[in-house]
Amino acid sequence: MLYLKTKNLSLKVTIPHSFVTFCIFNNSNQTNTMKIHFIFVLLGVFYMPIFAQQSISNDTLTRTATFSYDVIGNRIDFTPEMPPLIQVSGAPKAFYSNYWEFGDGNFSKEKNPQHFYKKEGEYEVNLWATNHYDNGKTPTTRPQKIKVNTVTEPYKETASLNDDFSLQRNREPMPEQEMVVILTYKNNKDFVTKGKLYLFYNEQQYKANNFELTDTRTYHGEKQIQENMFVYANAIGDKETLLASAKNEVLYLTKKWQDTTEKINLPLTLEESKAYYKDWSLLEFDHLAPNEERNIFFTMRTTPEMLKDTSAIITVRSIYVPDGNFDNHKVKEMEMEIVTSHDPNKMSSNATLLNYRLVRFKKFNFKTKFQNNGEGPATTIRLETEIPEMFDKSTIQIVDLYPQCPICPKNKEVTFSCIDTSFTATKAIFTFKNIYLPGSEQKNVKEYDSTKGFVKYTIKLAKDFHKKKTKSKTEIYFDKNEPIITNYATTRFMPGISLGAKAGYIITPDLDNHQEYFVGATISPYKSYRGYLQAEIMISRSTFDNFSSFTQETIQPATGFIESFAIENLEQHLNFSLYLVPISYRYNLNNFLALGAGVQLKIDLSSEYCVKNTGEYSLLIPSEGIVFRDETKDFTNLENFKDSFNNFETGLFAGFNVGFARIGPSAGVRYVYNFNAPHEQIQLYGIWKF
Repeated sequence: MLYLKTKNLSLKVTIPHSFVTFCIFNNSNQTNTMKIHFIFVLLGVFYMPIFAQQSISNDTLTRTATFSYDVIGNRIDFTPEMPPLIQVSGAPKAFYSNYWEFGDGNFSKEKNPQHFYKKEGEYEVNLWATNHYDNGKTPTTRPQKIKVNTVTEPYKETASLNDDFSLQRNREPMPEQEMVVILTYKNNKDFVTKGKLYLFYNEQQYKANNFELTDTRTYHGEKQIQENMFVYANAIGDKETLLASAKNEVLYLTKKWQDTTEKINLPLTLEESKAYYKDWSLLEFDHLAPNEERNIFFTMRTTPEMLKDTSAIITVRSIYVPDGNFDNHKVKEMEMEIVTSHDPNKMSSNATLLNYRLVRFKKFNFKTKFQNNGEGPATTIRLETEIPEMFDKSTIQIVDLYPQCPICPKNKEVTFSCIDTSFTATKAIFTFKNIYLPGSEQKNVKEYDSTKGFVKYTIKLAKDFHKKKTKSKTEIYFDKNEPIITNYATTRFMPGISLGAKAGYIITPDLDNHQEYFVGATISPYKSYRGYLQAEIMISRSTFDNFSSFTQETIQPATGFIESFAIENLEQHLNFSLYLVPISYRYNLNNFLALGAGVQLKIDLSSEYCVKNTGEYSLLIPSEGIVFRDETKDFTNLENFKDSFNNFETGLFAGFNVGFARIGPSAGVRYVYNFNAPHEQIQLYGIWKF
C-alpha cells in the first residue's frame, strides 16, 4: 500500500505485488530510489487515465457557470469562468455561448460584456452558458451579488429594437433544462402609455406540457394579473410580403399574405390563442415613456415529458397591447426546435407528426440553421438538403433567410449577395453567394448570434405520396471546408382510423344446399403503406340441409320374416351467425393488391331447424324371396327445434384483395380452415374502406 499526500490531495494506492517484489530485491538506497521512481512512472501510465476519466465524469455532473468581474465606478467588466469543454469527436470545435442578465432589466449575449449601471445599489447578475459540440452537461447558473457604490460615468440607454416588440431566447429548449424567454417592448407613440403583455405557451396539440413557467423577472413595475374573460370578434389586418418560390427548378418571387400588421380585434386574438395554447401569463405595465424600451424575463423549465421528436418545431406566442385604452395590438410567435444537444447546425420541421387525411394540400415548414465556427468570415455557404420522395421539390418556397439577400438570377454570374437554389434527383441545394458571415472565433466578434444563419422554406406533398416515415438531413459547406452534417428531420403519420363496409357470400363445401350471405364492418389504420392490423365483425344468414338415410330391419322369431323400414332423415337449418376477426395482419403489395391472414371466431346467435323423418314399410319372406309393401304402416314425423348462442367455431384464414387496396373499393377471396367440422370455408366478398 502506498500513500501519496499533497496540499489538496490525499491518495491511497494499492501497488501490484510484482512492483513490490521488484522494489525490495536490492537493498541499495540508490537502487531503491530509482525503482521507486520507476514505480511512480508506471503508476502514472496505468492510473492517470482512470483519474482523468473520473475527473471528466465528475465534471459533467457538477458543472457550474461562474464569472469574475471588475468594478470601476458604475462600470462592471465581466469575465466568464467555465468548466472545461469535452469535445464531441468529429464535430467542429466545442465552445460556449453566453447570456447575461445584469439585474437591472438589461442583458447581453457577449462573451465578455461591459455594463454601466444607472444608479448605486446591489444587483444580482446571472450567467447562462450553453455548451456547443460538447459531451458534458450544460452548466447550471449561479447568481452573484454585485454592489455599485458610486456613479462615475453617465448611463447610456442601449435600445435594440427597430420595431416596438420582440421575443427571443437564450437557447433552444432541451428536456429538463432551463430556458429564458426575453420579451422586449417599446413605446413608439409620442405620449406616455400603459398597456398589457400576454405570453402563451404549451400548445394544445401535445398531450404533455412542454414548459413550466418558474420565474418572471420585471424591473419597471409590471404587475402579473389574472384575466379569464375571452370573447369573439372579427379578425382584421393583413400585410403583403414577398416570398421566394421554386417551380420548374427556377426560383422566383411570389406574393403571399402574411398576418404581420397591427390588429384591432383583441378579443378574437385572445380566444384564438387560448384555443391553441393551454397556459398563459398576463402582465400590466404603466408609465411607458415615448421611445422607452423595457425587457421582461421569463424562466421556463422544460419538462421531462417534453415532446420527444428532436426535429420538431414548437412555439410560444406573445401579444402586446401598447395602449390599454384601445384594442390595437401586435402578435409575435417564436419558433423553437427541440434538441438533445446544443448544436447550432440543425434541421427542423413542423411536419413531425401528420394526419394523413388532412395533409394533401397543406404546406409544411422546414428550417436549416447554421453557424460559422471558423476564425474568419464565410463568403459562400451551401446547404445540400435531402428532400424525401413524398415531397414535391417544385413547390419549395423560401419564406425567410439570414443573411438577408435576394434570389440569384438564373444562369447568370453575379457579383452581389444572393441565394441560389438548384436541384438534384434527391436534394435541394441552397447556396448563399458573396455574403459575409463572421466566424465565432474571429477577432472582434462579440455576439455569437451574428455568426448564425438559416433558411426557412415551405414545401407541399407530391401527388402520389404514401403513409410512411421519412427522414432527411442537410450537409452544410462553409466555403471550401468539409461539410457539417445536421441531425435528421423526421416525419411520421398518426395511425388514423379507417372504417370499412363489407358484404359477401360464403361457400361451405361440406354442407348440402348451403347458402350464406353476410354484411359487416372493418376497422384498421387509415391508408397504411405496407403492413397493418385489421379487425372485423360480420353478421350472416345461412340455410343448409343435412340429409341421411338408412334401413331399419326386425326379424320375426316365429316365422323368420323380416320387417324393414327404409328411413330418410332431412334436417333443414336456418342460422343467424356472428363472425369476429379479433386480429388479422394485412400487407399491401402495392396500391391494388393486398394479402392478409388472421384468426376467425364464429358463433350462431340463433338456430332453427326442422327435422323430417319418413319410413316406408316392407315385409321380406326370405324362403320365397318375396317382398310385400304395406303403405298403411308407412310413417312421417315432423319436429322443429330452436337454439341460441351455440356452435362455437375457431379457425385460421388467409386471402387476398384486388382493387383499391389502401382506400376505396376492392374485391377479395378468403380461405378459412376451422378446427371443428365443417372444416373448410371460402368467403367471396367486396369491401369499401373509408
